[in-house]
Amino acid sequence: MEFSYVLSLGREAILLALLVSSPMLAFGLIVGLTVSILQAVTQIHEMTLTFIPKIVSVALALLIFLPWMFNLLLDFTTRLITGISTLG
Repeated sequence: MEFSYVLSLGREAILLALLVSSPMLAFGLIVGLTVSILQAVTQIHEMTLTFIPKIVSVALALLIFLPWMFNLLLDFTTRLITGISTLG
């Protein structure tokens, strides 16, 4: 096994992890910023007001993007498993 292959495999795995987590992080960021702006305007500083909308938005993003994330992970795993035969 060559060093360049391991390096490219690690790079691809990190990129895949970033791609899979980005929709949920983006939804959480947008909702968090919206709630923070709303809290600053109305001067209501309730801690549960920040967490509950974020949790709901991340769960909603997970439900929406789950098929896409599953396909990305399945393609990566399939390429990884089929590439094992060429290493020997």
